[in-house]
Amino acid sequence: MFKKILIANRGEIACRVIKTAQKMGIKTVAIYSDADAQALHVEMADEAVHIGPPPANQSYIVIDKVMEAIKQNGAEAVHPGYGFLSENSKFAEALEKAKVAFIGPPKGAIEAMGDKITSKKIAQEAKVSTVPGYMGLIEDANEAVKISKEIGYPVMIKASAGGGGKGMRIAWDDQEAREGFQSSKNEAASSFGDDRIFIEKFVTQPRHIEIQVLCDAHGNGIYLGERECSIQRRNQKVIEEAPSPFLDPKTRKAMGEQAVALAQAVGYTSAGTVEFIVDGDKNFYFLEMNTRLQVEHPVTELITGVDLVEQMIRVANGEKLTIKQKDIKLNGWAMESRLYAEDPYRNFLPSIGRLTRYRPPEEIAKKKVVVRNDTGVYEGGEISMYYDPMIAKLCTWGPTRGEAIENMRVALDSFEVEGIGHNLPFCSAVMDHPKFVSGDITTAFIAEEYPDGFEGVTLERGALERVASAAAAMHRVAEIRRARISGTMDNHRRKVGSKWVVTMQGETFELKIKADKEGSTVKHKGGPEHRVTSSWTPGDSLAELMIDGAPLVLKVDKITQGFRLRTRGADLKVNIRTPRQADLAALMPEKLPPDTSKMLLCPMPGLIVKVDVEVGQEVQEGQALCTVEAMKMENILRAERKGKVSKINAGEGDNLAVDDVIMEFE
Repeated sequence: MFKKILIANRGEIACRVIKTAQKMGIKTVAIYSDADAQALHVEMADEAVHIGPPPANQSYIVIDKVMEAIKQNGAEAVHPGYGFLSENSKFAEALEKAKVAFIGPPKGAIEAMGDKITSKKIAQEAKVSTVPGYMGLIEDANEAVKISKEIGYPVMIKASAGGGGKGMRIAWDDQEAREGFQSSKNEAASSFGDDRIFIEKFVTQPRHIEIQVLCDAHGNGIYLGERECSIQRRNQKVIEEAPSPFLDPKTRKAMGEQAVALAQAVGYTSAGTVEFIVDGDKNFYFLEMNTRLQVEHPVTELITGVDLVEQMIRVANGEKLTIKQKDIKLNGWAMESRLYAEDPYRNFLPSIGRLTRYRPPEEIAKKKVVVRNDTGVYEGGEISMYYDPMIAKLCTWGPTRGEAIENMRVALDSFEVEGIGHNLPFCSAVMDHPKFVSGDITTAFIAEEYPDGFEGVTLERGALERVASAAAAMHRVAEIRRARISGTMDNHRRKVGSKWVVTMQGETFELKIKADKEGSTVKHKGGPEHRVTSSWTPGDSLAELMIDGAPLVLKVDKITQGFRLRTRGADLKVNIRTPRQADLAALMPEKLPPDTSKMLLCPMPGLIVKVDVEVGQEVQEGQALCTVEAMKMENILRAERKGKVSKINAGEGDNLAVDDVIMEFE
């Protein structure tokens, strides 16, 4: 077995590989850029090598620098993680020449399957059903429009060397095909150093289901079930689960056998994933093969008990698979929520900054509940603009799909993140959405259910009553503590009352609390009665309560006359007042926010790469105004309505912060 391996990656996947290597008794070497000098993967590894400036194209994806790092530390093998050099055949070739093992597939398999155009042709030759499309190279936007018309809109414009949603656009007409081609080409060149583009038919109402395969160099290959990855935003996965709630055993077997046959046809070794689009009649079409470890591999590990990273290392060491297809049993259900550094209230645009608070839920491995968090950050660490915005993968397992979802709900509510915008509220909203709970989902789920973006969750009356009961009980505890600290309670000058008025989400709850040593009984005027128990004390940022025997987890911040409480995707300003204070508060005027309707504000920290209009120009609704690049993604900002540009405050090459004014209108 290898004595030392280098991880040619960063963030959570580098940390994930290090954990398995440590378990196997293998020493690890990390590489890092200037931006990652204090990163978690650097701290976890046995050794670390600096490889350059923050931009990935000057550090992590410069093959010569990675090879020099290997030479410095005498690593016998390299695990590439995902992204960066993981599907780069030139890197695999360089390792082969240096007699360093690549913990991944052979160069030929990477070239055959890693290139989407080539892989489509091979799949067709192997009689695998594929999506209609144009497999040749496309020279310019005019040709892209012509091909798109021939295929028939809508079409998917994709980078041949792409992955992770980069260099990918859906076009519904000629204009979108023209714009999408150029943006995809730019992103592909920036992210992968390869700007080749191809176009295929976009299958409406599809499900994205992928098969995990594992092959050795001795002709053995198995599949480890499937993952459902249909909850996507901008073609980037957000929620994954295993198995799929849609497949039956017959379809699963057919897809699995086909995936293994395709992998073996190109001499594939190591772990890989064959992705399919599946329609409502369970017809499946080959989409692409990812010749690497997938981001969502933990859900497969949770339902099969197989450590995929360990298997990759053993295969790279020349060992035979000891697992047979008959040994693979799917046990229970697993969910994965990707925690992204992006603001769901700003159309999921990237967010950067310092993690002033980062407290994941406790990792658990019990008979009916597993909680796992794969992460590469820590409290006080910096979220950089240079890399992918994903900072953690929260996974849960349960004996059934319903239990796995409930475990995820509690885990999400228990996850504390402050200092940056993040998508935890959105993930919580998905877990409670009726369509998701029923398994009735497609890749269009987010676009259909949140067409105007995510604006938070509005809790139903019953849920609000539970939160109001908890808030009142917590407020009473805080008031008693305040009175005792001031000494007014001991001197009988102040008595904490039992009647309170709670307001939130535009609703009012009149409550009466009766407390005892075990907890509080909260009676709603003209309504229900709830029993509240908790060990929460004032100052705690997380409250874990039981309401009538059912768990309720709240993120807690103190505000004047109450709390800011966050739970199940809802962000609530909760005011708790005495009846007299409530009467007076009702007389106060409401403070209105400033008017920014005639300004184009920068929705994220980013770089202006293009300004499409000039002062005095009339613009129409939907017209492109400028393009902002952040975290390797180009974002076209469009006019919300007709207007005339009166002032432009930023130009090409300017770095802007959130809410900086880009331009103004008359």
